[in-house]
Amino acid sequence: MDSIKFERACRSVIGLERERNGIGTLGEKTLHAVIKRYIEPDVGCHEVKIGKYVADICGEDGIFEIQTGSFTPLRPKLEMLLDYTRVTVVYPMAADKLLSWIDPGTGEVTAPRRSPRHMKPCDAFYELIKIKYTLDNPNFRLKLIMLELHEQRLPEPKHGGHSRGSKRVDRIPSRILDEIDLTCPGDYKMFIPGSLGERFTIEEFAKANGVHYQCGQRALKVLEYLELVQECGKRERKKLYQRT
Repeated sequence: MDSIKFERACRSVIGLERERNGIGTLGEKTLHAVIKRYIEPDVGCHEVKIGKYVADICGEDGIFEIQTGSFTPLRPKLEMLLDYTRVTVVYPMAADKLLSWIDPGTGEVTAPRRSPRHMKPCDAFYELIKIKYTLDNPNFRLKLIMLELHEQRLPEPKHGGHSRGSKRVDRIPSRILDEIDLTCPGDYKMFIPGSLGERFTIEEFAKANGVHYQCGQRALKVLEYLELVQECGKRERKKLYQRT
């Protein structure tokens, strides 16, 4: 983790976008652009055509794919790129998030307030399950970047007197908090807390990692595929798992 390098990337990308578009109108790709500049400051290595795909970064350390949304569209791309060289999937996560709202009429942005939602590294399994069959490929790497960021949202127009909610307009990273590199299946043992007993349920696993049940369920499916845990019976109709 290099805080100075990250701050430099933020100033370079966010400053340029604000000059072009103004505050409150930054593109959804701001987060993607900052992370790309942080990983590889040399823009000559950005957006490199490889076969029918374009790699976010291609250089001496292989290919880097920065994924700020769903991992589902990444599957076919990974299948091809992993045959070509080493691929590192970079997943930025909002460990600390500030929220602001954009006035749809004036474009003014409200003062930020802190969100109660704090992503943890284990939350990555919501997306990792979508590419679990690539996690044990010798050419695959994963980089989790835990961030403090500022999210701006725009209220959706009311319909029939009822609000339709809101949509995310922009995510502006401000600080890097941690960087976790997973280079082989054995590295995923970090998600099996030592505080767990010899046998544990999905609920116990989720609680130990500070995530919701669904995330714990997905994580155990991935860890089972990587042969780091296995089912070992039931306790009151609840599945039990143990380390392999």
